[in-house]
Amino acid sequence: MWLGVTSPPLELSDAALVAALAGGDHTALGELYDRYSQLLMAVGVQRLGDRRDAEEVLHDVFVEAWRNADSYDDQRGTVRAWLVTRMHSRSLDRRRSPAWSRRAPYDEARAERISFDDDPSLVVDRGRVQAALAELPGEQRQVVELSYFSGLSSSEIAEREDVPVGTVKSRTAAALGKLRAGLLGGRR
Repeated sequence: MWLGVTSPPLELSDAALVAALAGGDHTALGELYDRYSQLLMAVGVQRLGDRRDAEEVLHDVFVEAWRNADSYDDQRGTVRAWLVTRMHSRSLDRRRSPAWSRRAPYDEARAERISFDDDPSLVVDRGRVQAALAELPGEQRQVVELSYFSGLSSSEIAEREDVPVGTVKSRTAAALGKLRAGLLGGRR
């Protein structure tokens, strides 16, 4: 303290925030929300094509992060990737739900118009991901793109590509292993 003024607290790393979250720290949850809610909302809107649905899934993802913070493993990836993966997965779960199938059809053209270009923090990651995807064999790249960027399930990809579901899953696993190795650059 200098002249009655305290220094601002040092900004915690994402991993430190998740550790604090695992310990029950509500402020850590708020900080993670402040850091990642816009990005996760963009993922949800892109996958679901509807802001209200994306908001509900976003809430669910942060509740899940709160409850499962102790499952985060920094050796498997960044906190950002952990949260984005959860948002992506929960968005796909929502699309596959019986309630979703009774709704109006998914507007893929609308979802494609939603862009991450407005978030400058994604530019570096996008370039790295595009370069890593370009290194994959064509069949592996295809299943990753259909799954992660078009939101198709393994069975939908199998039907579209006219291959067995097991083949889709094998290609996906191989591709994700190569992407992980390429993006982490040997960090383990």
